[in-house]
Order: sequence, then C-alpha cells, then structure tokens
Amino acid sequence: MSGVPYVGLLEGRDAAKVIAETPVRLGMILDGSSSAEIEARPAPGKWNVREIVAHLADCEIAWGWRLRQVYGEDHVTIQPFEQDAWAKVYDAYSFELAWTTFKALRAWNVAFVGAITEADKKKGYTHPERGGDETLWTLVEIMAGHDLHHLAGLKRK
Repeated sequence: MSGVPYVGLLEGRDAAKVIAETPVRLGMILDGSSSAEIEARPAPGKWNVREIVAHLADCEIAWGWRLRQVYGEDHVTIQPFEQDAWAKVYDAYSFELAWTTFKALRAWNVAFVGAITEADKKKGYTHPERGGDETLWTLVEIMAGHDLHHLAGLKRK
C-alpha cells in the first residue's frame, strides 16, 4: 500500500501480533532505564523516552477512536491529528502515567482487533490527507508499523 505510512515496515509480519507484542517489547527496552535516561534528549528538538511513550499513549487514543469509527459507520472520513500540537503538553505527563495509559489502551484495542471478523477488516474509510480508500485492517497495519518505527528508534538510544 504505497502512500500509507508505516505499513511497509511490517515486511510481511502479522499486524495483530505486532500490536499485541509491542507492550512486552517496549517494556524490555525500557526495563531498568533511569530517570535521567528517560528524560535525556537524543538530540536537540527530539523527543525523550517519556515523550515518546506519551506520544504512543496519545496515538492509542486516536487509533481506538478511528478503529471504532470505521467499524461502526459506513465509509467514514477519519480525522487526522497534529502530533506536534499534542506534544506541547507532554511535560504534564509523568513517564509512569504515560506507560500505564499506553498499556491499558493498547490492551483494550488489541481485544477489539481480536474480535473483528474478516468482513469487518474490509470496511472502508477515507483519510482526508491521503485520499483513496483504505480499510479497517489498514488502520491495524499502520498501528503495527508505527510501533515498529518507535521500537527501532528506542533500541538505538
């Protein structure tokens, strides 16, 4: 699916399995990190670990809404969001709150994805910035690819 962000990162992996495994994989990367490591910026203007985890929690809210909107409506146009605008308040979130929120919301969304049928996966939507038709399963693939993107970035730190 050219033009759809992150999907190419899956390289044939099962998107549902990737999203289910992400909290465990992320936990292994973060385990034993000190407060200083969590707050350190890899470069000027780049997010630290706490902010990345807050971003993942924010995205999980967006993914959850989008999944349910596409599931519950006929060919809806989903709402894009501006991650940098949302990031302006990340100082309000502790690492612990961001991590707990991400894990809880991800578990909720994994259960949802596990309950949808093959017919549900084909339900279509339009993304206003990309145009064209995408499916509910496209959303799951984007989630999974987004996870892989951030997991790879955190491993390099």
